[in-house]
Amino acid sequence: MTVTRDDVLSALSRVPMPGTTGSVVDADIVRAVAVDGDRVRFILEVDPAIGARLEPTRAEAEAAVAALPGVAGVSVLLTAHGPAAKAAPPPDLKLGRHPTPQAGPEPVPGVRTIIAVASGKGGVGKSTLAANLAVALARAGKRTGLLDADIYGPSQPRMMGVSERPKSPDGKTIIPLHAHGVTLMSIGLMLKEGEAVVWRGPMLMGALQQMMGQVAWGELDTLIVDLPPGTGDVQLTLSQRYPLTGAVVVSTPQDVALLDVRKALDMFDKLKVPVLGMVENMSAYICPNCGHEAHIFGHGGARAEAEKIGIPFLGEIPLDLKVRVAGDSGAPVTVTHPDSPEARAFAGIARRLIDGGIV
Repeated sequence: MTVTRDDVLSALSRVPMPGTTGSVVDADIVRAVAVDGDRVRFILEVDPAIGARLEPTRAEAEAAVAALPGVAGVSVLLTAHGPAAKAAPPPDLKLGRHPTPQAGPEPVPGVRTIIAVASGKGGVGKSTLAANLAVALARAGKRTGLLDADIYGPSQPRMMGVSERPKSPDGKTIIPLHAHGVTLMSIGLMLKEGEAVVWRGPMLMGALQQMMGQVAWGELDTLIVDLPPGTGDVQLTLSQRYPLTGAVVVSTPQDVALLDVRKALDMFDKLKVPVLGMVENMSAYICPNCGHEAHIFGHGGARAEAEKIGIPFLGEIPLDLKVRVAGDSGAPVTVTHPDSPEARAFAGIARRLIDGGIV
């Protein structure tokens, strides 16, 4: 009998969460469930204040999954994310400065691969893809970070459901936040809600340099970077100062969006950054009442463009209300509706990157 992710979650739903009336699944501490044949891996991500007391719960969860038919081995990691209580933010910790000199591309300590999520224009769902791709990779067992580099319009704090200001033990190192199994940093976490970023190019470049180099990312299999739309300072700084593994380019199907996508593709070509593939967002709308499929923005334009220029086509994301509702609520659709067609589409893109040896 082949065990599935649902089998694992069902078994874990019978493991009680101390201090509550529900299970570890109800408490939303189960992360990165991965099934590889007869081997199962998952993480229990808990509050640091109770982490030391939950070792018996970890053992009980391991035993519950090990008892499933078809399971030959279980690996359970108990993690307690968060800085120590004494790590208060010093008054001089802030982002936004002129960049420091750098001889050439420098790796980010502990980060194995860096994937930029880009678009030629705004409003095509780039940030939605970045958030859901990061969660999907984490749920596939990959240690994943998400950097919101859209300096003027940071949206990841809202989409990932975090609002706490990052702390620092020394005024230099920045401790990132964690949500849905993903390590997260955004300029939006350093600002008051509604506060505008009014910076010239050099300060943008300096802020990106700080978020890449001063954040304690830890050991990551991949860092997803949510870029601003267009072909400006942030894209240039990231491409020239850090060893990008490649870029995933997002578009909607209509011709006007593809016109701007071609500019983004040309930029990455000039910067010698590999394009890992294209994604078509808002590809089709399926009526929840009658099942009729409507192509509101057209269909297949991104796939045709990818085939035309010889780059991989990574997948289509349907247009559905729950994607928007999930993002606004602070939990991507890959978390709120993991078995929906939209979540499966995001998971399929993650799987293609993993199977291709990119992540």
